[in-house]
Parts: sequence; C-alpha cells; structure tokens
Amino acid sequence: MVLLIHHPSSPYSRKIRLLMSEKRMLFVPKEVEPWNLPEEVYKLNPAATLPIYVFDGNVISGNIAITEYIEEFSTDVKMLPADLKARAEVRRLMEWFDVKFYHEVYKNIATEKIHKRFGSGLAPDSRVLKIGLNNLNYHLEYIDWLIERNNYMNEEGFSLADITAAAHLSIIDYLGDVPWDGYKNAKLWYSKIKSRPSFKELLKDAIRGILPAKHYTNLDF
Repeated sequence: MVLLIHHPSSPYSRKIRLLMSEKRMLFVPKEVEPWNLPEEVYKLNPAATLPIYVFDGNVISGNIAITEYIEEFSTDVKMLPADLKARAEVRRLMEWFDVKFYHEVYKNIATEKIHKRFGSGLAPDSRVLKIGLNNLNYHLEYIDWLIERNNYMNEEGFSLADITAAAHLSIIDYLGDVPWDGYKNAKLWYSKIKSRPSFKELLKDAIRGILPAKHYTNLDF
C-alpha cells in the first residue's frame, strides 16, 4: 500500500492525488502542514517539499519524479499521449503550470493567504495579492485560448496537462479568487474536470481555518 504525505494547499499534492485516482490506485493519505513540517518529512525528503510517495520501504519525492513514476508504473490508464510530439506538448504545459503558474499566481495568492497566515501569523500583502490576481487573468486567457482550440489542454484529449492545470487552479478556486465569468472556455473546461470522479475527494478538502468559496463544491457553478 502507498502512503502519500500531502497537504490540501499543495498543488503538487493535488496533482498526484488526481493522477492516482484517474489510474484507480489506492493510497493512504497522511496530511502534514507545509509551514510546520514534522521531523520525519526532512528524513524522507531533505528538500522538505510535498508530496512524498512511500511504498514498501521506498521513498519517491519531488513532484516530477512521482508523476513520471506513477505514469510508468500504472499503464492501464495512460495520461500521456502515444504521439511523441503530443507527449512533449503535454510536458511543456505541465511545466507551464508547475513552474510559471506556481511562481506567478500561487505564490502571490495562496502563499500570502494560507502559508503566510499560518506560518508566520501575518496578514497577506495587498500589493502582492494584486500582482497574483493580475497574473491569474493572463493565465486564464491562455487557458481560454487552449480550450477554444482543443476542448482539453492537448489536442489528443484529457491528459496530465489537464490534471496539472486543474490541480493548481483548484486551490485558487477554493480561495474564491478565480474570475470564471470572464473566461467562458476555461470555465467550461474546469467544470468538466471538476465533474470527473477523480475530483470528488478534492472537493471534500478542507484547509484548516479557511472555508472554501461557496461555489467550490458546485459542479454547475
């Protein structure tokens, strides 16, 4: 049995949970707070990042390493396209959200509203939030454009690109900061992803001390 050490505020944790659910892989979740990590996390992963994938005495840490391992280990349901160019495009989009979106949006919104509050007891900086919200609009425009062309992130259908993007957006959506009404294609796409069985557990997530936006669990928002 797999032990997944995670936190609902971690987009990489959500990504791995979605991926495992799509592949119907069972795991035991163990929640730890990123701003108050127990000593065991440092022993398992010196980088002190989440999630951490533990099985049969083995440890895999790092979002990319875990993602690639699961995709190669569980092949009944494939989340990467067979076509080489399409696979490269999915990986490019994964990097877009795991790196660019994370630094331009997540760190300016979620880190300010969640990590800063519980880690240091400080209120979010309104100037930093404004930067994050402005950046979010830019990313939503890009998603809108992608979905208008393909219905999903990639022309070959639902893939790891969609899982990655939805995992990151879901936390911002939990906080109620996504202006969905201005982005019709992105909203329709997210509604489809949100309606998948794999998303069910994410909709039950609760970040201690922060209630989700009223529409968060609504599939027809």
